[in-house]
Amino acid sequence: MSETTPRLLRALAGETLDRPPIWLMRQAGRSLPEYRELRTRAADFITFCHNPEMAAEATLQPMRRFPLDAAIVFADILLIPGALGQKVWFEAGEGPRLGELPLVEAMAEQVEASTGRLSAIGETLSLVRAELEPDRALIGFAGGPWTVATYMIEGRSSNREVARAYAYAHPEELDALLAVLVDATARYLVMQAKSGAQALKIFESWAEGLAEDVFERIVIAPHLAIVEKVRAAGVTVPFIGFPRGAGALVENYARTVPVQGVALDTQASAELGQRLQAGGKTIQGALDNLLLREGGSALDARVDQLLAQWSGGPYIFNLGHGVMPDTPIAHIARVVERVTGKPAKAMAAE
Repeated sequence: MSETTPRLLRALAGETLDRPPIWLMRQAGRSLPEYRELRTRAADFITFCHNPEMAAEATLQPMRRFPLDAAIVFADILLIPGALGQKVWFEAGEGPRLGELPLVEAMAEQVEASTGRLSAIGETLSLVRAELEPDRALIGFAGGPWTVATYMIEGRSSNREVARAYAYAHPEELDALLAVLVDATARYLVMQAKSGAQALKIFESWAEGLAEDVFERIVIAPHLAIVEKVRAAGVTVPFIGFPRGAGALVENYARTVPVQGVALDTQASAELGQRLQAGGKTIQGALDNLLLREGGSALDARVDQLLAQWSGGPYIFNLGHGVMPDTPIAHIARVVERVTGKPAKAMAAE
């Protein structure tokens, strides 16, 4: 790849760079005052996500503030259940709510139509790609099937005990639901790539607490199937897989799922990341989002430690989870400048 290729794509191709690319999970929105102002213009969160002009603006806002190397499309992992016929809404201050789980057979009949119902996200990607500088990459994403299924089964965010019990008590029913989500997710990601996404990420946000055999069945197998279906459709952009909370099982994930990048959560050790790099994977993440919020010398020291331990191989600087809403902008700017050597832009409104 040439030096004009976005730094993120070079890292995902296996290059060890003079400095790692940086982007932050949940960088689009929440912590930025310009996002909070923009959010007031939409009737509700789902409407916001399906408005290409507003979602594109939310995607680009952090790119204007900070010298980040990649943008991630503003969307949500729970758009797919809505596209498959399950009612989805967000309660202010409480998070997502989902209606009664439809019959799997009924949702299977909606898979093809679901992609069209998500076309606004493709429009958002096209708008962002047209405005984003060519040396900055654009990331598309979807939720991992198991994570999305936990919300669909439980109807809200929780500790996921009901969904995990369901996985043991009703394995065939869960497998059928995951199969529908695999098909819908693969189609959705193909559409995103065709709309301008240059990398695709699978967020398996709730991969923790699973026994090895269950992890292989409900996380690894669906991710493998998604990647295979996307590749069969002719899409060649790189994948980043994020089995958050998987612990030691992430190594089996990295060996089995043909993703180019593996995102690591806060608990990842230096040695784990180095083993993944030695095995041919680009690694990403691990900075604690709580530490980003707190700031200070401990944050500086951890940033330097991560850079020292992983910059000898292909590496993307990121968090181990998403930016928290009350994270001071100055802390984000400090980390980005520490990684890139470039200061954030001053903004008129804070």
